[in-house]
Amino acid sequence: MDQIRIENLRIFAHHGVYAEENEKGQNFYINAVLETDTRDAGIMDELELSTNYGEVCQLFQRCLTENTYKLIETAAEKAAEEVLLHFPLVRNITLELRKPEAPIPLPFESVSVQITRGWHRAYIACGSNMGDREAYLNSAVETLRRDNRCRVIQISDWMTTTPYGGVEQENYLNGAIAIETLYTPEELLECIHEIEQKHDRQRKIHWGPRTLDLDILLYEDCVMYTESLKIPHEDMHNRDFVLAPLARIAPYEIHPVLHKSVMQLYHEVKRDGEKHVL
Repeated sequence: MDQIRIENLRIFAHHGVYAEENEKGQNFYINAVLETDTRDAGIMDELELSTNYGEVCQLFQRCLTENTYKLIETAAEKAAEEVLLHFPLVRNITLELRKPEAPIPLPFESVSVQITRGWHRAYIACGSNMGDREAYLNSAVETLRRDNRCRVIQISDWMTTTPYGGVEQENYLNGAIAIETLYTPEELLECIHEIEQKHDRQRKIHWGPRTLDLDILLYEDCVMYTESLKIPHEDMHNRDFVLAPLARIAPYEIHPVLHKSVMQLYHEVKRDGEKHVL
């Protein structure tokens, strides 16, 4: 990916744990690497096709001067997020915030924090079999749209499916959503749990009926296994009601553990697995 670099941008601001730092202020320096595609701008010689680094510098200025934080970690986090939210061509940012005048009673040149943040592609399975199923699914999508840390990229058709897991209940509507997000996997899980709760999700019966069920299927090529979160979803390759809608929007996405495409997995489960898609 191409890069736009900003080096040693000096901003006088008021950040620090100590009251004296907040009152008197001091100089901070920003180094930033913006990962973006500059080819179209380079060929057409049009600023609108690139990221205006002058405006990025002004945004850094506002972020650091209009707020006061105790930690430079917080200042760096906020500044990086603002760039990603306001400049849609920037995919990732590596930002270093230096504090050369920090109150350290020893000889030193500078202290700094460096972070890398960016947009991540994720796929979410969604299902409902209580009440107005379609309304619940559509509402979940709109809730994600209203979250500025998520961009809804694509939505599958809603598909009618029979229940999975042996619990007698009504048929489901199932689908898949492709998003780009600034959330980490753990933060995204917390986000979708909040959406479920707002839609009256009850967790009383395993594989039981629910107003809304949201699961993270894939998060780029992430592989993680914790008590609360497993990515890729540990049973997605066995579920046609997950793979069928996912294959509509991401047929060539690769399962990072099985090393097969979504379409390959769907064909396998159609041939050998349980059939739930009606």
